[in-house]
Amino acid sequence: MIGEYGAAAILSALLAAFGSAFVRGLTGFGMAILLVPILALALPPVAAVLLANFLSVFIGLSEIRRLLRGAERSAWIIIALVAVTTPAGLYLLSITTPDIARVVIALIAVSAFFAILLPRRGALDHRPATTGAVGVMSGLMTGYAGMPGPPVVPYYVGRDIPREVAKASMMLIFTCASSVGLASGAAMGVLDWHLGLLALLLFPAVLLGNWLGDRASGRIEDRTWRTCVGLVLGGAALAALWKAFA
Repeated sequence: MIGEYGAAAILSALLAAFGSAFVRGLTGFGMAILLVPILALALPPVAAVLLANFLSVFIGLSEIRRLLRGAERSAWIIIALVAVTTPAGLYLLSITTPDIARVVIALIAVSAFFAILLPRRGALDHRPATTGAVGVMSGLMTGYAGMPGPPVVPYYVGRDIPREVAKASMMLIFTCASSVGLASGAAMGVLDWHLGLLALLLFPAVLLGNWLGDRASGRIEDRTWRTCVGLVLGGAALAALWKAFA
């Protein structure tokens, strides 16, 4: 698997892993949304999603004690629903042509950050039905695009809860969602275990980026961060669309 790609592709993946992990450390989300569209330029979409899942599990396990201690109880309800619905999303991805899958992944990434770039709203109504809908949608997006974040982020960021509680809840969900994604891929026979070796190669960049992002958390103005991430994500989405239609 690793030998199939040149030095330029590996270097691009390392930079993407570092940058997306920095965003994760800074905000508690955004790693898969940024990383999967870029990885999908060099890898088949299924491989890109599963590689991002490996990296998410690795970084989540490195800080699992903090996540378990700080996460809100609602995170476990969402995790249970993600476990049930992720296989359906991965199955849809496996029967979709690569070009169409790349377009869908790019559009999911763009839609997620359109929501983040909009002005903040007041606390959302978080009834059991809302929590259930977030869990189902997050599972489908985990399987199809390796991105559990689009439904989860507004659920926690839009509420009046401590920032660290929101971050820990989101990170715990993303770690468990990625674990379910890997298990589903193995059960369906689409998981290439060589991706684990590639993930190990990229993991030091993820660790460093996440550490630096966590240190910088709270020091960067929110508007500046949103603008920078929007530009990076937009470029990745345009590149994915170009590859799909080229």
